[in-house]
Amino acid sequence: MKKLQAGKLSCTSMLLLSVAAVAPHAIVAQSHVVSPDRIQNDVAASSAARQHNQQEVRDFLSTKEARRAMQSAKIDPQQVTNAVSQLNDAELASLAARSAKAQKDFAAGNIDNHDLLLILVGFVALILIIVAVH
Repeated sequence: MKKLQAGKLSCTSMLLLSVAAVAPHAIVAQSHVVSPDRIQNDVAASSAARQHNQQEVRDFLSTKEARRAMQSAKIDPQQVTNAVSQLNDAELASLAARSAKAQKDFAAGNIDNHDLLLILVGFVALILIIVAVH
């Protein structure tokens, strides 16, 4: 009888030890899981940044100077505006930063109309090339 109880005690002890050994791993594994709130916040922030960048580029393309540059280069402004939404996030962020810099430089008088027209034609050509490659 004592052997049977000792065997049960030994089995119970082994079971408890194995559960105790596995439990910390399960807790650690759960700490690597990203919460749904965090995922939702990251997606919302990424979406907001993309919308901001699209608006920045579209604002640049809708300026009087940009329209004039596209007309002189025989480029359809609507085609370029539509192409903006096809850019990936990195391309869009880069072009938004470049457009903001060009607008600031023009407003500050660092570049003249001719330089701005050249920048705009290059900018538009770059958008169309990126979209065509995709």
